[in-house]
Amino acid sequence: MHSDKKTTSNIAKTTQNHSATYVFDIVNKLVSRGFKAYIAGGAVRDMLLENPSRDYDIVTNAPIDIIPDIFKGKTVKKVGKSFLVSIIDGVEVASCRSGAENVQSESEKGHYYTEQQDYSNKSNFMSFPECDFMSFPECDLAHRDFTINSMAFDPLAEKLIDPFGGKNDLIKKIIRFTGDPCKRIEEDPLRMVRACRFVCSIKGGLASSTFRAIMKHKDLLKEHTAFERVRAEIMKAMSHEKPSIFFRTLLDTGMLEIIMPSLHRCVELDGGPHHGETVFEHCMMTGDSLSPRKPLLRLAGYLHDVGKYDAATIKDGELTFAGHEKMAEEVTSDLKKLRFSCREISYIDAVIKTHMRPLKEDTTAKAVRRLLAFLNRHGVKWKTFLQMRIADKSANLAKAPYMPEDIKLRVSKIRQELYRQDNIAFSIKDLAINGNDVMQTLNIKPGKAVGEIMDTLLEKVLENPEINTPQDLKKILMSFKHKD
Repeated sequence: MHSDKKTTSNIAKTTQNHSATYVFDIVNKLVSRGFKAYIAGGAVRDMLLENPSRDYDIVTNAPIDIIPDIFKGKTVKKVGKSFLVSIIDGVEVASCRSGAENVQSESEKGHYYTEQQDYSNKSNFMSFPECDFMSFPECDLAHRDFTINSMAFDPLAEKLIDPFGGKNDLIKKIIRFTGDPCKRIEEDPLRMVRACRFVCSIKGGLASSTFRAIMKHKDLLKEHTAFERVRAEIMKAMSHEKPSIFFRTLLDTGMLEIIMPSLHRCVELDGGPHHGETVFEHCMMTGDSLSPRKPLLRLAGYLHDVGKYDAATIKDGELTFAGHEKMAEEVTSDLKKLRFSCREISYIDAVIKTHMRPLKEDTTAKAVRRLLAFLNRHGVKWKTFLQMRIADKSANLAKAPYMPEDIKLRVSKIRQELYRQDNIAFSIKDLAINGNDVMQTLNIKPGKAVGEIMDTLLEKVLENPEINTPQDLKKILMSFKHKD
């Protein structure tokens, strides 16, 4: 970052470059009516970092009741019961508040939580002294979560307003609560998790006062935070370059055990004779190796080996983890607690269950077909499987990662079987006959036996794809009949 003059100039240019002229228009309109208005919060932080901002937050001292009158002809709606926020053509405009009204839940834009929703057991949460003695916009910024989010920018005067040293903390890569850290946490305990995510975002660290406050108040997460909000922070962390920083900061502050105990118990678990790192470190490196464009797959990477804790046994003097991919009950429990959807949990579970299936240089065509059928049965795409295998191997410090030619060879093997010209089948749906044909040919009634016979036929087709014709499969059925 540059000097104050260069900084404000860069902010103005960044704002213009990101097609935010409509934000200027809103600020201009408010100022023309005699009010003050500023861009505030995360957008200012992003502009200082010269990063694109997805949305802009405007703060004004204009009373919320007159906002619709100022913006006649615009789409204006009020948001939430507890917060003085208007949405003007998609832009948030917060009217300056004092006292308890001055706190807005920072679970990101578009999500507003009332005191009753978040803090049902503590009536004193989100209540604190009036701040009328402070000028605008400092009175609003004083109750934002972190100093790096407690800045405002006047786009007309090109002036940065930074009463709490947010710019300096951003330069030093420090996440610091604004004002009294204990009060900021008591207003919204989720801020402790957000602190870890912002450490991940800027690749920085926690201020000592922030760290101490989190250590003191971490148990508030258990009773005073809706876990779906924690889930949202986890998924946002998946978009950062190294989400392992997020998990490590949760670990350092004692929150990982509260949020994801299945991962926490692997922290000191030895990786065994075939690894040069602990299970936790292996999971961290695996997740970091996966694409931020696939957040659920990435999360699966961080969790893929947690079953090793339950599977760990000593065999012939060596630590082994046989069948660990099938032991995902604790992961499922954590994900349910965090309010992940059934579809999301099923996806992560399937990726974990399939990640140990081998695909080697000398894997036969028949074995590749069986692999594809196995993946199909679990609803996992072969590219997803391969991405996971590559990340898993790259995170093993005792072995060399796949080289580009290794990956190309494996992709080629899969493609050769996928795009065969014969009647290849990877599921019973691909077979040339169906359950009705089985019942009619064998003169049997609907039941479990029909499915078992179809599975047997699929196995035979995987062995020899050329027999996937109605005639050949019915011949096999008749052979079953004769055996009976």
